[in-house]
Amino acid sequence: MSASKVLGVVVVAGVLWGCGSEWGPPVPLAASSQGAELSTPNGRNLNGRNLNGRNLNGSDLSGMLIAVDYANARQGPTLRPLDSVRLVGSSFVGNIGTHVLSGADFVGVRFKGRLGEGGAVELRVDDADQGAGAEHDVWSYAVSFLDKDGQWRSICRGPNDEPLRAIPAAGRWDYRQGVPGAGGAKLDDPSAFTFACEGAAIAKCIHFGYKPWALRPDGRSLAAYHQACTRMVRADFCGDGESHTQDGQWVNVYDAIGVQQDTEPWVPEAEWDVSGSRCFTAVTRAHTEVSCPGRLNRPDCGASAHFQAGTLLMSESPLGAIPPVAP
Repeated sequence: MSASKVLGVVVVAGVLWGCGSEWGPPVPLAASSQGAELSTPNGRNLNGRNLNGRNLNGSDLSGMLIAVDYANARQGPTLRPLDSVRLVGSSFVGNIGTHVLSGADFVGVRFKGRLGEGGAVELRVDDADQGAGAEHDVWSYAVSFLDKDGQWRSICRGPNDEPLRAIPAAGRWDYRQGVPGAGGAKLDDPSAFTFACEGAAIAKCIHFGYKPWALRPDGRSLAAYHQACTRMVRADFCGDGESHTQDGQWVNVYDAIGVQQDTEPWVPEAEWDVSGSRCFTAVTRAHTEVSCPGRLNRPDCGASAHFQAGTLLMSESPLGAIPPVAP
């Protein structure tokens, strides 16, 4: 199956999306982070509604991991402070004195995670894995958090509660729903990064080839394509963080820069940019009428010429049919 055919699945797990109030400036950390409880909402991870992993969010914003700070990273049994921690692509890099650590050297490192309504949670990197081939620059990490009972639990979990890895992505996201222009938006916070759970939208879009740290053939960044992809995966037509798809839906996504090709003879669904859909048709994964103030439901949506007018991605629907899931 082509990588461009995605189980509506496009998900983003856990919808970091959340609810409640948002975060403009960085969320202040509580003085103590000795044990926390992260919300674990019900439902499958592989669906088309969520932005990040199950353990990373929930209806209770106070228990939502919304970002992780570069500062205060500590390494090894003695928890030695690391300096100049940063991401190069999706690989951690930092210093202890003149010694440079990177990639797998970060196993055992602890970070401070930001919770949705203030406060912090202790995070620990337990394992590291570097991708191969076209994904040689994609690092994924097994990460756990210290829960309120003093146990370490994976921050990312699958539909059967199995631990999943996470890909570090620079910046953070606004996980609110129903907030025009803000919900679902990427926030370029230089002090923080996001652990993107495998199987969720942010990580899926990296695997589709829209690596936010990588460059297009013409030398321009793919960051906007990655953000447009997270909107597309969740069927966030209105650009307000609210998903309009259901579990198990299929979608074909393609672009004009050679990352994803149009591999299916399906009908146009929508055109996408960083703010959501630029237009959409009557045939969407919503299986019901979608209404977005100021956005168009137009018959010429999906015309290839629109790539020259600001459209980054296009999606197609198999006319509402749900094919069997490939093994």
